[in-house]
Amino acid sequence: MIEWSAEDLMIRDAVRGWIDAQVRPRLEELESGELPPYDLIRDLYKTFGMDEMARSSFHARAERAEAGDDTGREEDGARGGNAAMSMLPIIELCRVAPGLVSAMGVSLGLAAGTIMKRGTAEQRRRWALDLLTFEKVGAWAITEPNSGSDAFGGMQATAREAGDGYVLNGGKTFITNGPYADTIVFYCKLDDGRDPRDREILTFVLDRGMPGLEQTRPLRKMGLHSSPTGELFLDDVKVGRDRLLAAGSGGGKESAKQNFVTERAGVAAMSLGVIEECLALSVDYARKRELWGQRIGDFQLIQLKLAKMEVARLNVQNLVFRHIEMQKAGRTPTLAEASAMKLYSAQAASEVAMEAVQLFGGNGYMSEYRVEQLARDAKSFQIYAGTDEIQVTHIAKDLLAR
Repeated sequence: MIEWSAEDLMIRDAVRGWIDAQVRPRLEELESGELPPYDLIRDLYKTFGMDEMARSSFHARAERAEAGDDTGREEDGARGGNAAMSMLPIIELCRVAPGLVSAMGVSLGLAAGTIMKRGTAEQRRRWALDLLTFEKVGAWAITEPNSGSDAFGGMQATAREAGDGYVLNGGKTFITNGPYADTIVFYCKLDDGRDPRDREILTFVLDRGMPGLEQTRPLRKMGLHSSPTGELFLDDVKVGRDRLLAAGSGGGKESAKQNFVTERAGVAAMSLGVIEECLALSVDYARKRELWGQRIGDFQLIQLKLAKMEVARLNVQNLVFRHIEMQKAGRTPTLAEASAMKLYSAQAASEVAMEAVQLFGGNGYMSEYRVEQLARDAKSFQIYAGTDEIQVTHIAKDLLAR
């Protein structure tokens, strides 16, 4: 794949039209936190029939499972079988409000994705379908205040067996959708007396309002203001075994690693949206802004900035195209491949956005010109889903193991 097809471009233009009508006029409300993003995302889903596609794919998978064929198709419900319909909304939304994609992606790709991969048929029906259609909002809770990049080893949240169920305790932070989530996929360690770093990691599904579960108000942060982020506190939350996700090998740790692949590969599409918007804004500004009697686009230093932005756009777009081709071929990137995609694209988006701010000069530092917001948002790509430093580790370990 070297370019978008005519059908892809029709989808892109339709999504872009919806964004221009529904998102851009509400950007200030989203940035201020006054408007949670979820009704906008639901409108996107209904407008383009994404909810019905997800529902149809979910039921088709359930029928396959009943017939004994339930392998290799975990993400059908989220994608609806159309790679462009999956990627293009991400790219276009990230040109305007990357936080919307974070909110949507965590609910669908991580919360629903984990339940679809690791849940029983009953658990999928109980929790995943409403997430896939975005009737409910999901959160994926793994990060803790004292673990960060050491997500597994430093995890302190616990599950203690009690009677026919478990009692959960602990806290999570930096949880996307945490303040508003209806359904929470919660990672913790089995409290079985072993050394904490050696304990088994379990994954549970929680519902808003359960006794002992506290979801805090949104945290204040540097960027991604249109994506609410919060903390979770669990104080003796009692859960039955029906809430434990146990299917598949490797337990909760393997489940989380699979989700890291999905999340990191998706950052390439998010980065492309930011790069495209920063480049378009910069080209337009370079044509209109004049200094010393000529437009600034005639100066070679400005031309160098624009040329480097275009190189970054082409490179990241090619990563997105490669990922789409892998999806079509039924192949999932390795953790190292996904890490490489994320490392390069996140750095490229952040660099392009900061160069756009520099190109705009004093205006670039003002929120009115939007590159200020995009620069703040792009920086988050180098931190969440694993910092740049963690991506380097995963890439290098894979190379050295060959």
